[in-house]
Amino acid sequence: MTRDAATASTRTGATAAPAHTSNPGERRPQAMLWTGLVIVYVVWGSTYLAIRITVETMPPFLSAALRFLTAGLLLTGIVAWRSGAAALKIDRRRLATVVLVGLLLLVGGNGLVVLAETRIPSGLAALLVASVPLWVIVLRTAFGDRPRAATFAGVLFGFCGLAVLTLPGTSGGVRLTGIVLVLTASLLWSLGSFASSRLPMPANPFTASAYEMLAGGLVDLLLGLIRHEHLDVGAVSTSSWLALAYLVVFGSLVAFSAFAWLLQNAPLSLVATYAYVNPVVAVLLGWLILSEAVTWSIALGGAIVVAGVCLVVSTEARSKRAPVPKAPVPKDEGPTQG
Repeated sequence: MTRDAATASTRTGATAAPAHTSNPGERRPQAMLWTGLVIVYVVWGSTYLAIRITVETMPPFLSAALRFLTAGLLLTGIVAWRSGAAALKIDRRRLATVVLVGLLLLVGGNGLVVLAETRIPSGLAALLVASVPLWVIVLRTAFGDRPRAATFAGVLFGFCGLAVLTLPGTSGGVRLTGIVLVLTASLLWSLGSFASSRLPMPANPFTASAYEMLAGGLVDLLLGLIRHEHLDVGAVSTSSWLALAYLVVFGSLVAFSAFAWLLQNAPLSLVATYAYVNPVVAVLLGWLILSEAVTWSIALGGAIVVAGVCLVVSTEARSKRAPVPKAPVPKDEGPTQG
């Protein structure tokens, strides 16, 4: 069922059926919709916590390499199993694009976030990563697009929040290098997202994501070796292994599958709400589980960033001029994603 058809059927059922009538055929799409949203909200929001736990006893780039190489191989197998080996075939031009996007997203974006979380709290990292939609608007403008005035207001508002988050002496002893790493990661993630919307990509988003993970994982492995990172298996805690497994299975496979389904079956404006729900989930989980301090600058700056992103996302969703983006790879690797 298409996104418009799903919306239409829901509205028809709401009009024709009395309030007390229970129609399983109508409830199912709604249940699937909210299940998908909850998965994307909670799982992608929790990946920042999982990364923080992973790097407690694992080197950052080697742990990222393990995550993406494992997830990439699993996803490759799933695509071949469900769609046949032909689904994995892409031409050289598209292969070059997915490799470039994979390096920007999963090495420059996620890899630097993993490195940064050895220096800063997971909640703060998530709030800084929430700036990705703001950077995307800046890139679009630089390449000739003209977003609405309200979009620019949201960008300005969001960057004011970033200024509060990064004010010297207000982050509770957080190392500045960690903040710079996450901001750099956010910009590189934005470049990768922007490139994926302008360059030829495979029609199957799962195929694209599999190749991106494999390319990103290989370069993360190379960087780990260049940095002389050493994975002492005996020194890795059980919690770090479990956190890494969570990132592979839930962060990279389950949540992305839910996200890809939502892009086909839910309004984009609703799906895009993950951009400002994820950081809130990340801050709460970091505070509850790791006792991460929530200083006044993190609370205020984070609220401003989330409000700015909310304004940008809602304005762009209403704008008929805004292009419909292609399905991106997971936000936790993100942006993304953690």
